[in-house]
Amino acid sequence: MTEFTSGIFKVVASTSVGRALVYTAGHIIIAMTVVSVLTGASLWEAGLVALVEPTINGFWYYILDKIWSANFKK
Repeated sequence: MTEFTSGIFKVVASTSVGRALVYTAGHIIIAMTVVSVLTGASLWEAGLVALVEPTINGFWYYILDKIWSANFKK
């Protein structure tokens, strides 16, 4: 891992927003795949369906992470 990518990883991993963004991106990809496989929809159609719910989950994760960091981080 280069110094640049290592620095990016440290910044993303050290913030609630960074972790929430990574979680949300992964969740959107997973949701697109599941919707496409289960319904036979194209990835474009599945992406439209899967975009809203993971985005809301990303905000929810951010709130949980902030609560966790404020109350349980040592």
